[in-house]
Amino acid sequence: MPKPWRRVVPVAVALLLCLIAGIFTARPGPSAAETRSTAGGFAFHQVPLNSTPPGARQQRRVQPDLEPIRAWISAVGAAVALADLRGLERSADFCLVDPRDDSVTVAPVPDAGGQAYPKFTLDPRPLAYDETMAPMGCVPSDLDEDGRQDLLVYYWGRSPVLFLNSAAPGTPPAAANFRPVELVSPMQVWNSTALNLGDVDGDGHLDVLVGNYFPDGAKVLDPAEGSDGRMYMQDSMGKARNAGVNRLLLTRPSGAPATLPVITDASTAFPDDSARSWTLAFGLQDLTGDSLPEMYVANDFGPDQLLLNSSVPGRVRLAEVDGDRDLLTPRSAVLGHDSFKGMGVTFTYPDGDPLPMIAVSNITTPYALHESNFAFVPTGTGADLAAGKLPYGERSEDLGLARSGWAWDIKAGDFDNSGVDQLMQATGFLKGNRNRWPELQELAMGNDQLLKYPQAWPKFVLGDDLSGHQTNPFYARTGDGRYTDLAAQIGIGAPYNTRGFAFGDVDGDGRLDALVANQWEDSLLLRNSGRSGREAADLRLVVPGAAGGERTAIGARIEAFSGDRTLRTQLFPANGHAGVSAGEAHLALPGGGSARAAITWRDGTGVHRAEIELRPGHHTVLLTSNGTAVLK
Repeated sequence: MPKPWRRVVPVAVALLLCLIAGIFTARPGPSAAETRSTAGGFAFHQVPLNSTPPGARQQRRVQPDLEPIRAWISAVGAAVALADLRGLERSADFCLVDPRDDSVTVAPVPDAGGQAYPKFTLDPRPLAYDETMAPMGCVPSDLDEDGRQDLLVYYWGRSPVLFLNSAAPGTPPAAANFRPVELVSPMQVWNSTALNLGDVDGDGHLDVLVGNYFPDGAKVLDPAEGSDGRMYMQDSMGKARNAGVNRLLLTRPSGAPATLPVITDASTAFPDDSARSWTLAFGLQDLTGDSLPEMYVANDFGPDQLLLNSSVPGRVRLAEVDGDRDLLTPRSAVLGHDSFKGMGVTFTYPDGDPLPMIAVSNITTPYALHESNFAFVPTGTGADLAAGKLPYGERSEDLGLARSGWAWDIKAGDFDNSGVDQLMQATGFLKGNRNRWPELQELAMGNDQLLKYPQAWPKFVLGDDLSGHQTNPFYARTGDGRYTDLAAQIGIGAPYNTRGFAFGDVDGDGRLDALVANQWEDSLLLRNSGRSGREAADLRLVVPGAAGGERTAIGARIEAFSGDRTLRTQLFPANGHAGVSAGEAHLALPGGGSARAAITWRDGTGVHRAEIELRPGHHTVLLTSNGTAVLK
């Protein structure tokens, strides 16, 4: 062979191999006709939830060492939650955190029905509160179990505040009816970015999970603090373990209404790696069938954890269960060993399997930190997990869910009442006109030993842009089992910087709606105006409370048998990051008419299971301690 060909042939072979590799790695997508057909079942009308407040700002005041990265520090804080504060037996009130003025506003959802009332704000004073503190989220709760929803607000700069609701039945919500009390005493300097509720130890009362981000005691938002030796950034790009300590607070109601329950700190139950991770989201779900919730801990700058729960009342036992790597799985896709930026988590049962798919948000910006979202799908049973073997494999690329943007909250909900959830994902970080990805890439490739020092970071200031013009995906499942993003096709593809979602049928028409919390921008209600024609049942599940009321049965499992299909869900409204959905279970009835449903729940006497007939519309179901489910 002539010498020139000796050079050409290897090049040609290399190009051919690259072409073949590209063919096999290119993501297949639905045809235009299939996309139009799938999108045809969805439509939303956008309604503002708020407007620019007087004196609105676009970034926060920060501790002096953080001033050069002030825009980065200012990138979180928007949050939204749905609640039922008027006794409508559906969640038609909202609690919205707006970082532009650090307000926590309570108001009726626009045009959702019920008696109107003036919006009001939650102010923690006379408790300690100043400009070095800022709200990060609001979680409806009834920790005193008197039948009235209280509001639990968490902050940077202080520990959470419980606003106890003392309103008489039929009284319109008002600021005077919400009395602030310290969740922990004395007040501590925490920087919390996640809060979730569930009966972790199985005693029949709700417990509080608090995910803390910056180190405890660090006054991140205090410009007068000077040099603070506690003020560190992450100590690794992929295995950071120097955050504030995550907290698990067990509660025992006193039996008196509008009274703080007895709080017991059980935080030492967290494994060390999970306790000091930079946590942005908690996901609770019973994966073993014992009605104790397992915990998915989504962590920034390091591995997520799945914690197996084998607790007994008063004694919490949590153990991390890691995935195993095989020849075809990169280490970064193995649960417990990833090096990504876990930002949100949700659970969904697309095929009616006993175990859910676990969907996780990460950073997936092209030509930047192009990690991958996760879609952990079942490969085994809950018994495997109980035995310490992880029954999950990662399949986000196969399912079309791997890539979206700089992602935050993720929620699953059935917006067309088809019996299969859609997924919505919040995206965006800094919106500006100066691209700062080159500088961030340099930081990501730098020495981990320097990362924790703010002085080693590039400047990120107002006007800089990091994935600031992305759109929130709306993933719907197509005929081949994959998901496709329909946001642009259904008119919700505007480039907001979103942090959280709250799902619920706010107007009682049988269709899920969505509230959207945006950072440094107006927040929105997406009112569902789709015309699928299918019906659904919304169940308000309640259990008797210690103070005589009825509280939401958080943690209950529901199975509905519609035709030849089994639909499953679990009631954990606060799963994820910066968004709390309605305290009702939304179950489609794709077969039409009624369906048999089984409800499983745990209270102080043990685990119960009862069957009811599921009918279209909104219903309240009382779950009693003698194991009956009474449709009210």
